Amino acid sequence: MRLLAAALTIILAPPLISAASAADCPAMRKINVGVSVAPPNVVHTAPYVAKALGFFAKHCVDANIIQFDGGGAGTSVTAVAQGSAVANLPDVAIARGLKGRQIWGLAPLAPQGYVVPGSVKTAADLKGKRLSAAGGVGGFNWVIGRAVLRTAGLSVDDAQFISQGTAGRLPGFLAGQIEGVLLHPEDMQIAFARKPGAHVLVMLSDLMPKFSFNHYGASDALIAKERPLLVDTIAAMIEANRAIYRDREKVLPIIVEATQKPKEAVEYAIDVITKGCMLSVNEGFVRERTEWTHQNSIDIGDIEPDKKLAFEQIVDLSIARDAVEKAGGHVTIGNCKD
Repeated sequence: MRLLAAALTIILAPPLISAASAADCPAMRKINVGVSVAPPNVVHTAPYVAKALGFFAKHCVDANIIQFDGGGAGTSVTAVAQGSAVANLPDVAIARGLKGRQIWGLAPLAPQGYVVPGSVKTAADLKGKRLSAAGGVGGFNWVIGRAVLRTAGLSVDDAQFISQGTAGRLPGFLAGQIEGVLLHPEDMQIAFARKPGAHVLVMLSDLMPKFSFNHYGASDALIAKERPLLVDTIAAMIEANRAIYRDREKVLPIIVEATQKPKEAVEYAIDVITKGCMLSVNEGFVRERTEWTHQNSIDIGDIEPDKKLAFEQIVDLSIARDAVEKAGGHVTIGNCKD
């Protein structure tokens, strides 16, 4: 996984529940919480909601939010490996030797669509085109771009992948610098409004319906040393995800500020994400999805077959289960139950 990525520490307004008023906290415990994109997409904003609404403070957690420029590789994975942060942890990194586990599924379902200009009607039309490799080789856009090409019998060599920062995905597409890019719903809404003919070639949920999207992970060393802190950190973010489902008007300004996107684009994204049950409301793990995603990584050559892992080698489900209990137990919100 090769990726040059910048990590940015984010300072937010004070939470609604201050550290001093957090109930029964002998001390506030510090932890770095990573988000996969700078600035974050709507689907990644649980940490910001947890901080702004006081859920971290409620659980005696002093969370420092760090933005990474690409969650699938580079500094994000390095931070997890070093035990300096909890952040998105792909199964590929664990199979390649990172000593860690996924501990919570932030978003088990992928919300993005592969967006192309009007001149591209089918995946075969991507031959020779410039496609996004936002986050670099090993980054999510690169991985999914390859998957889209394969549906037309094309390989990675049949298109030109353009490395860029994750923040450059939408501007690059609008400027015509790239002609295929995986965009989150808020950016899809902006693309449709600003680039006539822009459309979704395929939704990721249709392209890879069993794909398991974004999971927080921690190093084995951090799990052994700070397990109660990890449980409380995840509990706060579970409460934040539930707030996104239940209290849209309260979370909307927080998410607009964090993502730096127009209100109407954020509203569109929240609707897509919540109606599609793309954010978790409980542990966020579905064994079948984790196992399918891991086997897919093997099938496309990202993991050697002899490095295949069992579900239990990828996931420490006990942390998520304990966090759900700390967050008030299992809930179902509408049709959403993962």
